[in-house]
Amino acid sequence: MRDEIAKAKATYLAGMRVRLVKMDDIQAPPIGTEGTVRGVDDIGSVMVAWDNGSGLNVVLGEDEIEVVK
Repeated sequence: MRDEIAKAKATYLAGMRVRLVKMDDIQAPPIGTEGTVRGVDDIGSVMVAWDNGSGLNVVLGEDEIEVVK
């Protein structure tokens, strides 16, 4: 698990732009919503400031995001 968290922290850097591909949560932003990564917490969730104002974290392995080029 530590290796996965380290990989997430190296992959999703603060300031990086991402797009939501999949999130199974009633409060999830709409698919396709973009946001800015704030960081990765100690349990491996990607903290995102979504453009629609949501602050719902991305749980890697459950949810899916892609980096916006």
